[in-house]
Order: sequence, then C-alpha cells, then structure tokens
Amino acid sequence: MALSRKIAYINLTTGEIRTETISKELRKQYIGGRGLDIYLLYRNTEKGVDPLGPGNAAIVSAGLLTGTLASASARTHVAAKSPLTGYVGSANIGGFFGPEMRLAGFDHLVITGKAEKPVYLYLTNDSIEIRPAEHLWGTDTRTVQQMIVDELGDDDVKTLCIGRAGENLVKYACIRTSIKNSAGRTGIGAVWGSKNLKAVAAKGTLDIKLHDPLMALEYNRKIIDQVTSAKVSKTMQKLGTPFIWGVTNSTGLVRTRNFQSNQLSDADDIEPESIEEDIVGTAGCFGCQVHCRGKYVIREGKYKGIYDEGPEYTSLGAFGAEVGCRSKTTVLTGNHLVNYYGLDNLETGSMMAWAMELFEKGILTREDTGGMDLTWGNDEAVIELIHKIANREGIGDILADAPLEAARRIGKDSLRYLVHVKGMSNLHSDERPTPALALNVAVSSRGSDHLRGRPAIDLYHLPEPFLRKVYSNPIPYDGPLTSDYRDYEGKPWQVLWQEHCYEAVDCLGICKYHTVFLGPNMPCFQEWPELIRVNTGLSFTPEEIWEVAERGYTLERLFNIREGLTRSEDTLSDRYFDEPVPEGLPVVRGRCIDREKFRLMLDEYYRLRGWDENGVPTPEKLKELGLDTI
Repeated sequence: MALSRKIAYINLTTGEIRTETISKELRKQYIGGRGLDIYLLYRNTEKGVDPLGPGNAAIVSAGLLTGTLASASARTHVAAKSPLTGYVGSANIGGFFGPEMRLAGFDHLVITGKAEKPVYLYLTNDSIEIRPAEHLWGTDTRTVQQMIVDELGDDDVKTLCIGRAGENLVKYACIRTSIKNSAGRTGIGAVWGSKNLKAVAAKGTLDIKLHDPLMALEYNRKIIDQVTSAKVSKTMQKLGTPFIWGVTNSTGLVRTRNFQSNQLSDADDIEPESIEEDIVGTAGCFGCQVHCRGKYVIREGKYKGIYDEGPEYTSLGAFGAEVGCRSKTTVLTGNHLVNYYGLDNLETGSMMAWAMELFEKGILTREDTGGMDLTWGNDEAVIELIHKIANREGIGDILADAPLEAARRIGKDSLRYLVHVKGMSNLHSDERPTPALALNVAVSSRGSDHLRGRPAIDLYHLPEPFLRKVYSNPIPYDGPLTSDYRDYEGKPWQVLWQEHCYEAVDCLGICKYHTVFLGPNMPCFQEWPELIRVNTGLSFTPEEIWEVAERGYTLERLFNIREGLTRSEDTLSDRYFDEPVPEGLPVVRGRCIDREKFRLMLDEYYRLRGWDENGVPTPEKLKELGLDTI
C-alpha cells in the first residue's frame, strides 16, 4: 500500500538501524514529507545541538504521493538543523530518488551520529545497509552516482549525494541527485559531510499499491490537462525557468551588483532566448509532463563540450546579474560547477557578489583575495571563486562560512553590505518595489526564501475579485486585497496563504510548479483531497489539509524559537528601507520598503497566524493545532 512505508532510524556511530511504521494518526496530523520531517527533527534533536555535530539529525523523506500516479510526484525532502542559519534546515529536490526510496519500502530516514570513516547507505526492499565509502570520498556529484551504480551492478539505482563542498563543510553545500537536481538551501550537504555520509542509494521492487488505480488514472488526467494547458507551463516547456529572469529583469526586479541596482542592462547574451540556442533537449522529473529542465552543452571556453542540465532562473542571477556578468558561457559554466561540487547556486552567487562589493569599497584588497581582481563582471574571477569556495582555498575559505560568520571574520564594515535574512543570503530578486514578496522573504522559516511563501501571482495585476477567489480557498477571507503589487494592504494574508500552500505541496511530494505558484489556475486545496483519496484511500477535506500545513509551519516556528529566534530576525537588510531602486520601469523606479508599513504588515501577519506581538504562537493556537504538549 502507499501507506505501508516505514521510518528508519540509523545511528552512524553505532551502526544500529531500527524501523517503525507510520500511524494513521501521524498521517492525519502531518501527511508526510516536510510536515512529518519537522516533527521528527524536533523530537530527535536537543535544544542547542551543534548543526555539524553527531547529535544533529539528517532526515530524508518522500511525500505521501511520491511515486504514485499523481502528476509530478517526484519530490524528496531533506532536513536538519541548518549550519547556515542555526534554525530549520530544509530543502526539496526533484528527480527520481523519492519514488525509488518508496519502492524500497521507506518514507523517512532519521540519520544521527557520525561514521568513523566515510560511508553510504543502500536501501532495498525493506533493508538498509551501511556500506564503506572511502573510495568515493573526494569525488564530484556526478562521478559518485555512476560509481555506486557500477558497484551495485544496477543501472536503476538512484542516489542522493554530496560533492566536495559537502565534504569540506561549506555551510551552503547541497544534496544532489542525477545530473542537475539539487536540494540547495540551508546547507544540508555540510551536515552529511560532518557525519561522513557521502550518499544514500536506493533500488526497490516493492509495489506501491494504489487505493483505486483506475480512478487515480482518470483523475490525474484531469490534473495533467489543468497543468499543461496553463500558459506558464507552456512557456517553461520552451524556455525553462530562465523565462522568469527575463521578465523580472525587464521590469527591474533583479538584484544587480549585490544590491546596488535592480536591472542588468545590455544582457542579451544571458536572456532566456539566447540560452535556448545552447539547449539540446529537455528533461523532466518522475511523473511530470512539463519538462522544464534544459539540457545544454557549453560551446566556448575552458569547459567547452561539457554537457549539463539547467540553467535555472537562479543561475542567471547568481552568475549573471548579481556579479555583473553578461556572458552566457559564464552562466552555463557556473551552473555546471556548482552542480559538480554540490553547492547552492543562490548562496554561492550572493557570497561572490558581496565579496565584489567589498572589493569595490576597499574592505577587501588584492592581498586578501590572493591577487584576484574581484571587479564587477570579471568572468574569470567568478569561475575561480567557485573553485576556491568549494575547496576552501584562500578567500574561498572565508566565503564558505556563509554570511554572518564570513562577515565576522572579515570585520570592518562588511556586515553592512550583506543582503540576508536569518543568516541566509537573499536570492537575486529585488523585493523593494513588492511589499508582499519582501514580507515573505523576512518571515520565512528557513531564512531568506522564495519557495516558502512567495505570492508570485501578486505580480500579475490580477483583478481583486479573482484574487479573492484564490485567497479565500479553503478558508474564507474578507480582508483587503489589491491588484497593485506595490501596495501593502492584504499582503500578510497572501504570504500566509502561500506558506500553507507550499507546506502542503511539500508534504504531498508534488512539485510547486503544479500548484498556485506561478499559475493562479493551477491545482490546489480543492483538488488535493481527491488526489489523496484515489491514490492512498485516506480522507481529507481541503480545510484539514490547510490545518496540516498550519501545524507543520507552526512547528517549524517553534523549532526556531527553541533555537533562539526572536521577532528582530523577521526583518530585512537596512538597504531595503534606505536605498530606493535606481532603475527599471517607472512602476518600480524609486521604490523602497517603508519601515512603518513593514512593521504593521508584520504585526498583521502575526495576528493572522495566532502568534503574539513577538511572533510566538499563543497557547490557544498551540492547543488548537494539538501542539500544546510540545
């Protein structure tokens, strides 16, 4: 059955492995995936645990619908206490590993301790083996996957792994699978490296028995039609996620030269239409019909002839606008290298851009950089910095420690130029003209974020009645809403609603592009109950799924509060408030975030959540969600 998968507890210090079933009560409370992961993380870590110590729990999970007939049911979730922020560490990844993990009999792995020597885990048909990995240590993320396939003698083995960045404890190292898929944010790769855990491989042949296969096929056909007919899906099939960068750069909503500007001019070479010229095909994840991932070959330079996948929207920012580069070759090469080493491309680009601004201000000198010229647009320096960060060499060793620790090590006035929330760098978007997106960045449970509560459809100028239809489902909302993304009214509810939407998606194990993220007519709370029923037999109402999402998000807040989070960290860098955007269309030019209006938005967000004025969930809210014993 789809509900028969187990939780496995693996202690790498002792080698002990035990399993337990997932009760229907836990399913009703947390569904699976990210929701159940925060429950397991809270219960299996002590307050104040060292993120890179053996007491931190590294969690891997599949969502409730992962590997079923549900469209885009490919997602795997990883969690731990983050070495980047000290708060919730959490990231999501596509590809094919999650379904294979379920076919092997497991929904959640809770990995604690530290192996004496490098190891990897092999999951197959209700069995877990801890295998030696000394011969795999030091390999890149693509090579290690092939070596494991060769060692196990099975081309169908799917693997999650870390690269050299994780081994070197770069605090924003990621988890990787296949050629391109990455669980990028919050540094879970460094947690694996600290445990001497190189990889988790899976191959299974256990059935995932569906509750009603024929109805599941029929209902999923309806969902597929709903998704693939959307204009945004058709655009992604052609251009991939870089199309988002093209639109936002044209408007003036991208972070350029760290935070000095909001638009990259003369950037035709890295526009999505130009990137498309180097695309030789497209790829998709398990069960997905959109195929938003490009396959490309680098045409020029030192890495000419290398094949990779992507680039993503975030790569154009990380290796283009943020560092002032306009070369397609630099963007494609940078994308390849972070894949190779297992680095979060967002954090890598942001740290390099910060270093370049420090170089411009004279806070970093050639003596500090080992002779490197970190001027804006220096393509060679960008590529060299990626190598140095991954290998912790020279200035790269400092940048590998991520924003706050790196600023402490550099000193002087370096902290002033960081663009971060809770110790995690912002992605390359500029939210100064968009209060809703700015609030989302500030309050996200895992630090600066665009995948936890971003109301992207706020940018579409949708009519107020249509917005009300979206944002009153499944919980009625009669407060203010506005079609102008520059306004502040109604934005706290939009952020909260999107947080619950994305939490639920991550519990189910389906892709965010198949819900209300970029497309307002995509499947959401009303469609999910039937999707769950036909695949698993479990009964949920839309309101119950909303409550599951609220419970999971609130528990993430409790975890962060336990680790020291206060209201003061639900904010933005001063530059958001003090430096108006200088470029872009007239609709955005000159905008910045108003401090008082932001404070009022935050107050309202807390009130809507049932949290007190300091952002602490009230006893009444905890009792309502069944979290009062925690």
